[in-house]
Amino acid sequence: MSAQRRIRQRMTSGSPSGFSMIEAIIGIAVIGIAMLGLAQIFLLGVANNRRGGEIASASFFAQQRIEYLRALTAEELNNYPSTARGESADETIDANGDGTPEFRRITQITAGNLSYAVKVLVFPAARIGATAASLVADPAGNKARAVINTVISR
Repeated sequence: MSAQRRIRQRMTSGSPSGFSMIEAIIGIAVIGIAMLGLAQIFLLGVANNRRGGEIASASFFAQQRIEYLRALTAEELNNYPSTARGESADETIDANGDGTPEFRRITQITAGNLSYAVKVLVFPAARIGATAASLVADPAGNKARAVINTVISR
């Protein structure tokens, strides 16, 4: 049997020699659904990464305030916040210098006999317009990114 005859016989025998249009469409649909699932996982990862970055920055700003307060004398702690030193117990923070604040930091100091209880809360920019009392009353409900409590003794 010649080669041409074998080729003609295969083409006319009716046996499938490739994918049909329906099989190709089903395959593309399955791959598309899988890609949508992967895209959702990617977006979730990006959102979690952003939130983690916010928490890291907020923790840094809270710790920065605590370190500043540790350097103050007892008299300076008693007079905190002092406008003469440019201090504020409730301030906005522009972390990247673009003119738009990214965080709001609230500092509370309670004087004791020989120590000072310090609480620093850092909130996202969305909470800049809220009252300080409502933020301090419910830090978790107001999505505080950092809450640090410490004691400074003198």
